Amino acid sequence: MNHTNQLLTKIKDQSCIVGVMGLGYVGLPLIDAYVNAGFKCLGFDVDPKKADSLNSGKTYIAHIKDAVIQNWLDKNQFEATIQMDRLAEADVVLICVPTPLSESRDPDLKYVVSTTKAIAQTLRPGQLIVLESTTYPGTTKDVMLPILEQSGLKAGKDFFLAYSPEREDPGNPNFTAGTIPKVVGGYEKNSTELATLFYEQAITAVVPVDSCEAAEACKILENTYRSVNIAMVNELKVLFQKIGIDIWEVIDAAKTKPFGFQAFYPGPGLGGHCIPIDPFYLSWVARKHEMPTKFIELAGEINTSMPLYVINRLSEALNEIGKPIKGSKIGILGMAYKRDVDDHRESPSFKLMELLLDRGAEVTYCDPHVPSIQQKRHYDLAPMMTQPATPAYWQSLDCALISTDHTLFDWDEIVANSKLVIDTRNATKNVTENRDRIWKA
Repeated sequence: MNHTNQLLTKIKDQSCIVGVMGLGYVGLPLIDAYVNAGFKCLGFDVDPKKADSLNSGKTYIAHIKDAVIQNWLDKNQFEATIQMDRLAEADVVLICVPTPLSESRDPDLKYVVSTTKAIAQTLRPGQLIVLESTTYPGTTKDVMLPILEQSGLKAGKDFFLAYSPEREDPGNPNFTAGTIPKVVGGYEKNSTELATLFYEQAITAVVPVDSCEAAEACKILENTYRSVNIAMVNELKVLFQKIGIDIWEVIDAAKTKPFGFQAFYPGPGLGGHCIPIDPFYLSWVARKHEMPTKFIELAGEINTSMPLYVINRLSEALNEIGKPIKGSKIGILGMAYKRDVDDHRESPSFKLMELLLDRGAEVTYCDPHVPSIQQKRHYDLAPMMTQPATPAYWQSLDCALISTDHTLFDWDEIVANSKLVIDTRNATKNVTENRDRIWKA
């Protein structure tokens, strides 16, 4: 029996072992989907604390509960490890590692490369390797393939290679890893067929495309679409504020149209691991082909300018009550990048904090989902603990800056006890008392 048929049989009878590289916001939901589908999973990470936590039944991601991890262990279908030589045990290896940008906004593939090298050291015939990390078109074939074939094995014959972009939406109760359609593109026909069959075991809908490059471009298109549209409403927010129109009211009215319009909302900047980063992967590819990407670059400029716009509005509001930013006690409400999650990757709240500290403000924060923050890669910030969401805290502030609209916050209480509220999320729209204290930004 050849390697294709061997793996085909293992996938169909659920005897194949699933290896997941990277035990974070993408890797853990995938493991849950495959454990629930009856597969045994091996989780790999370079952080021993993560492996120890999972092996003891404890989570470190808010929306993945301890009971979920314990269920994997009780079924004897999961183990976490930092031992990369055990990659040979996995029949299918899913790569879910970060793909950040460099300081010059070029793709930083160091985690993809180091992971691929680790796989290459133990690569054996019959394995399927799938990259899920968001990246530019060509990464799987041009970066990963040469490293893997240094083993002496050939893709499509000895081992199989594919790309399938992650589509996780952390904290969204309406969609899980098993219910979000999965786009799959293989290096060649056998790889596509095996990857498609593999994902069909645990995902409700699988969408095969003709190549790795098409699948890679799909994810970039999805997030560039969102980035450009968010930039448009951010720009309109600034314009409408100048002429006395509430952008939120306009969007609510426009979305009553049953066709031809999709609502996007402004904010204090972009956050999360995808939208602030992915479009620049595409613009980097365009530069290599000597082609400008005007929409992408313009959208990036507008979105990255929003934190400064917010701080300028905050400065205007403080001036109205005779206070400068310097020396003012300002509390940032929400460090997570979006509502009701603990994920603060690329959160605009960190930029807001940096700008305020640079201007001499006394800055604290309150986020029930983020108990502490440490120094970030792009921000030289001191470690800090969340403040309690209490009337006493709101009263101690000169200004409460709403960056993330967690549903745990009591907006009536916040406005009633604050001297000044800067609202970047329209969180206070239903507050009826003391509206003169609220500034939209």
